[in-house]
Amino acid sequence: MVELEKPPVLAARGGCWFRGGGVELHFGVEQEFVAARKAHPGVLVTGIDALARRLTAAGVEVEWDDNFPGHRRCYAVDPLGNRLEFLEPETAA
Repeated sequence: MVELEKPPVLAARGGCWFRGGGVELHFGVEQEFVAARKAHPGVLVTGIDALARRLTAAGVEVEWDDNFPGHRRCYAVDPLGNRLEFLEPETAA
C-alpha cells in the first residue's frame, strides 16, 4: 500500500490514508484512544504462512486460530495495540 496525500482541510485533523490492491484505508486520531481488545479489521490474504513469517521476523507475535471453518486464520497486534485478523481460504493454502 502507498500513503495518500489527504486534502489539506482533512490533513489538519491528523491521521493518514493508504491505498493498494483495490482497497483504501483511512486512519484517524483520537486523543483518548484505547485499543479494542476484541474488535478488529479482518484482512483476506493469500500466502498467510509467508505473512506470518514476515511478522514474526519483525518481532510481532502471531496467534493462530483454527476456529473459522474453511479458512486459516491468525491474529497479530500492531504497535498501538490494535488487533488485526488475517484470513486465507483453505483452498488457497
